[in-house]
Amino acid sequence: MDCVKVYVDVTAEFSKDGILTPKSFVWKDDRIYEIQRVKDMRRAASLKAGGVGMRYTCVIDGKDSYLFYEDNNMWFVEGKAGA
Repeated sequence: MDCVKVYVDVTAEFSKDGILTPKSFVWKDDRIYEIQRVKDMRRAASLKAGGVGMRYTCVIDGKDSYLFYEDNNMWFVEGKAGA
């Protein structure tokens, strides 16, 4: 199955040093996923869904997931097409 961008609402905060850190996001079925930890943050492309921006490697429910913050100020995750 192909991968697509799934745009999500994100709760995030800026530190006093100007670092943007996501805290949770809302999936398309309105479930809220808490981000336990951000392991890495770097500018990178989504090789599965396309697009480029800041890629956050997040721990969600004990698993690593990517959350992207695009230059258009929108957040997305990689989702399965048709899901």
